[in-house]
Amino acid sequence: MTTIQQHGGKGPRRTAESPAARPPDGAGPATTAGVADVLARLRALDASLPPEDGVAVFNRVYLTVTEAVAQRVGGGAFEDPEATGELDIHFARRYFTAVDADATGLRPPACWRPLFQLRRHPGVRPLQFALAGINAHIGHDLALAVLDTCQALGCEPPALEGDFDRIGTVLTGLEEGIRETLMPGPDVLDIADPLTHLIGSWSLEMARDGAWAAARMLWGVRRLPEMAEELAERLDASVGLIGRCLLTPLN
Repeated sequence: MTTIQQHGGKGPRRTAESPAARPPDGAGPATTAGVADVLARLRALDASLPPEDGVAVFNRVYLTVTEAVAQRVGGGAFEDPEATGELDIHFARRYFTAVDADATGLRPPACWRPLFQLRRHPGVRPLQFALAGINAHIGHDLALAVLDTCQALGCEPPALEGDFDRIGTVLTGLEEGIRETLMPGPDVLDIADPLTHLIGSWSLEMARDGAWAAARMLWGVRRLPEMAEELAERLDASVGLIGRCLLTPLN
């Protein structure tokens, strides 16, 4: 069950910082260390998982994205590097929670179950694994990470919107490279290949926009615990259903 935490603070409370190796002016060590821990965990998972494992495929994509965001934060690409770093940490924790649940025999959130259940299926292609993981992480985890960040910093979602969009721009810029890297061959997919139609049915931009809308709705009902819980559970289930479709075996 997903927990939606309430927040009653007013105005931003700054205790976090940039994830870059070279922190920007005004940043302290807390978030830098936190994002360094995120990168270390992603690299450790990359080293420990078989390369063809579906979770490993997504993990490599996520590592690339996290490195790119950290580099841009250090380069001053974000308006509020502290808030961006804090969001990056809470975002990653959602994924690690799913990884740890699966490793200990517990059920991951519904959005992640298709990937963990089908991670070794021979009929699922690497690009499908990557998109299913991105779908779970963006469609569900990102919305809840926005709430986690607002609670940690004592702000409301609109304060994060500008840098949320900038992160989205980074993701969109990397998406084409991810798709090209994980294509099954050097040629453009044949129009008759089912993968052509499958990958065309999912949009990172739409998933990101949906995550922001979900974050705003969940924030709006945060003082109505039963409604917030129901909305979070329905979000989890609906994103999981999309993931199941993305992982349809094609062989």
